[in-house]
Amino acid sequence: MDIDELMKRLFELYPEGYTDGFRNPFFVLISTVMSHRTRDEVTYPAARKLFEIYSTPEEMINADVGEIETLIRDVGFYRVKAGRIKEISGILLKKYDGRVPDDMESLLELPGVGRKTANCVLAHAFFKDALAVDTHVHRISNRLGLVNTKVPEETETELIKIFPQRYWKHINLLLVKLGQNICRPISPRCGVCVLNDICPKILL
Repeated sequence: MDIDELMKRLFELYPEGYTDGFRNPFFVLISTVMSHRTRDEVTYPAARKLFEIYSTPEEMINADVGEIETLIRDVGFYRVKAGRIKEISGILLKKYDGRVPDDMESLLELPGVGRKTANCVLAHAFFKDALAVDTHVHRISNRLGLVNTKVPEETETELIKIFPQRYWKHINLLLVKLGQNICRPISPRCGVCVLNDICPKILL
């Protein structure tokens, strides 16, 4: 598959998709932690509601955990995540002067942060060349025949080999949008997909 042609079509389909960085690293970090096992359409309204009241690590660490739970109760495992938000805020204040670190190693030391979350922060908040692989990216990459992998970690490794570095930070946002609107897990809308003629349609 021609990678440049693939990305050209996705950029044309979602011209806002690759400039969709939230810029506030703390918001990106916390909202991505909140997004685990929760749909984006639930996560981001809850994150915005939280940040309207508590928008910094200082405010989060001083907030009552019950208040955080109430604000984010629409997301899955909200009690666990409220505790993690407090933990993360405390670590940021203690080790990083309240700032979100911009390197993979430091991000992975934060509770509830795996490679997907760390890569999202690096790509969307710091605009670094990082390739975040979530369930959408994993599924679509296999469906397109770009990779043949079992878990997102393997997909990340393989996609880094396939895509030029200049595309890495864009892949997550573009494929997530495609996965939400067209290349859905069940009943994908192949008939209206801009990749229809180049996709082998490998259904998982």
